[in-house]
Amino acid sequence: MIKNTFISFQEKKEESKGSVEFQVFSFTNKIRRLTSHLELHRKDYLSQRGLRKILGKRQRLLAYLSKKNRVRYKELINQLNIRELKTR
Repeated sequence: MIKNTFISFQEKKEESKGSVEFQVFSFTNKIRRLTSHLELHRKDYLSQRGLRKILGKRQRLLAYLSKKNRVRYKELINQLNIRELKTR
């Protein structure tokens, strides 16, 4: 599923690999890979540190995108399924 999402996203954004959306997408893929790695290797502290750094970078990029363009931010969040929707 992740690979199919990557292919469809890459086809759309092939010309703009430096865009915020593409960077957040690549960080999300790295986060998912590191998370699955850390499920097997719980004491790999260097990977844990790398995961925290990537999470911080993605968080800062998402904060920037949310300030600049709220519509693109919401579309990206829904497309990557990063956060659960809050229900009241």
